[in-house]
Parts: sequence; structure tokens; C-alpha cells
Amino acid sequence: MPTLDWLKKEFSNGYDSGDILSLSPDKRRREEEEKIGGSYREVFYKCLKPFLEPDSKVLELGPGSGSWTRAMLRYLPQGDLHVVDYQDVNQWLEPEQYNGRLSCYKVEDMSFSMFKDGYFDFFFSIGVLCHHNGDHIREILKNSLTKMKPNAIAVHHYADWNKLEKRGWGLNGNLPAWLKEKPDNEIWWPRNNQETMKKICEEEGWIVEITDMNIVERDSIICLRRPL
Repeated sequence: MPTLDWLKKEFSNGYDSGDILSLSPDKRRREEEEKIGGSYREVFYKCLKPFLEPDSKVLELGPGSGSWTRAMLRYLPQGDLHVVDYQDVNQWLEPEQYNGRLSCYKVEDMSFSMFKDGYFDFFFSIGVLCHHNGDHIREILKNSLTKMKPNAIAVHHYADWNKLEKRGWGLNGNLPAWLKEKPDNEIWWPRNNQETMKKICEEEGWIVEITDMNIVERDSIICLRRPL
């Protein structure tokens, strides 16, 4: 089960994280938040919202059925959001409802070749890089860098096995301990940690502002900046 092939098949029904911004989590979001040990609403307002302007140009990786996409669009009244996924997400996101503010792209790779250089103010992903191994993460970070404006920000949620060990496998982390026995190209939660992620990001040209924004217990969220 190579990770990349698994990614292209596993989320064919559109992954859903519930209503991200509601004060009271719905059932789906509550289940997800119990797994990660944190609040999606808090993640949005502390990790994503501070980097948005009303006219920001935003890139989202792996929107699935659009939980985070819809939350983001509330704060981009004059901006535009471009989403990239291995699935055809138009069926779930219905971009025609947003008067040109949302564009959806089904891709076979992570070259980001459809975008011009120096276009985006902000790049983010939640629940995506945790399923990618180091080589795939490196490819994504390398190819996306030139698409960002100088000094633009990127925020990515990623797997952190050190935090996972501390939180506990199985019941607390809700990830089976047998993952430890398999190589990364055979599992859906490849090994990563803050030191490894920081090294990859810096080697691909990003400035690491914060290795972990320390919002959830199980995983890490990194904040990056493109150099001037």
C-alpha cells in the first residue's frame, strides 16, 4: 500500500471534518477533536485567521469535502481561494456559489504547475501532510515555494510521532500501535517529528517561524515564511 496510491484512493468520498467554526461541535467534529486533543475552531482562529486579509490569495492543499474551505471563505470577501486535491472536489465544494472566489483543481501530482509564480499570500493544509511521507512532503514544499509571494506565510498540520508517543497510541491517539512495525511506504501515518519537519522545510528554502504552534496534543502545526 504505497502512501501516494493510498491517498489517491482513500478519500474518494470527500473527507469531512464537520462545521469548523460552530461554537458547539457537531458529532463529526467532536469525534475528530477527541482524536487530536484540541479544538478545530481554535486551530482556525489561532493558526489560520491571523494570516488572512479580506483580499488575500490563498492556496489550500487537500480540501476534501471542504470543511476548512468553507470556513476560510467567510474571511475572504474580496480574496480568492484555490484548492488542489487528487479528487474532483467540485461536487462537494460547488465553487459556482462563491462568485469566482473559489477555484478547484484535480491533480495527479504536486507540481502546482497551473499557478503562476509569486501569486499566493497564504498556503495551508489540515489533515493532509500527516498522510505523506518525507519525500512527498519535500516535493510539496519545494514546488509550492515559488508560487508564494515573497514573505508569504504557510501553515501545515503534520504528524508528530514524538507527541503521539506522549499522548499514547490506541485509545488516546486513536492510531494503532502496529504502525510502528511497518515502513513508511506501507502505512497511512508515516513517521515525522518536529526536528525532521524543520529540516525538510529549511532545505527546501522556507524560513521556519514556528515548528509547532502547540494547539493540539497529538500532532504539530508548523508556520513557515517564504524569504524576501
